[in-house]
Amino acid sequence: TAFIKTMIFPFLLAMIMITVCCLFVKKEPLSITEMDIKPLPKIKTAIYIILFALSILLVFRIIPYYIGALIIFFIILITDRNALKSVDYCLLLTFCAFFIFSGNVSRIDTVKEFLSSVLEKNTLVISISLCQCISNVPSAILLSHFTDDWHSLLLGTNIGGTGTLIASLASLITFREFCSDHPGQSKKYILLFSAFNFAFLFILCAFSSVILKINNFKIGI
Repeated sequence: TAFIKTMIFPFLLAMIMITVCCLFVKKEPLSITEMDIKPLPKIKTAIYIILFALSILLVFRIIPYYIGALIIFFIILITDRNALKSVDYCLLLTFCAFFIFSGNVSRIDTVKEFLSSVLEKNTLVISISLCQCISNVPSAILLSHFTDDWHSLLLGTNIGGTGTLIASLASLITFREFCSDHPGQSKKYILLFSAFNFAFLFILCAFSSVILKINNFKIGI
């Protein structure tokens, strides 16, 4: 409930901005032939729906993550082994390295003192800035050790998913898929992506700062 209350207005603003941008984007004709229409395999679809539901239970810690992860792995190994071959393990290992880096850095005394002091000044801006370097989820894990201002940290690490390509795993996955379908256009994509993302980031940051000031004013009253 607290998560939804904190993020609902930035989420709605982001949806409005995305919708407005889509209205002005150059429309390209979309054609679908009968050859492109393939029915979903019923059994495999049902299995993945169940695995998705299991993943949600893991997120909410209803099932221990190690048990759920093993169940998911072995079910996919048995039912869809090719899916395991198509995983981008380099990208996955990169983000595992970010998590390991975050955990190790949080134990260094000098880093502890520095992060604690800067977070006291502006948790929102610091969390957004760090997301641009090591992605938003590792940033949230790292900074959560040094501040009790969870409202600002939640806003910052969610908003911080916009900006650079590395700010969010989803952005990197999207970039990879674009490059595979449109070779030779990566530079154009990065320029356009950065222009829109940093514009969104600036607006969302300003909007969230106002929300935090209003909330602090109410608490002060």
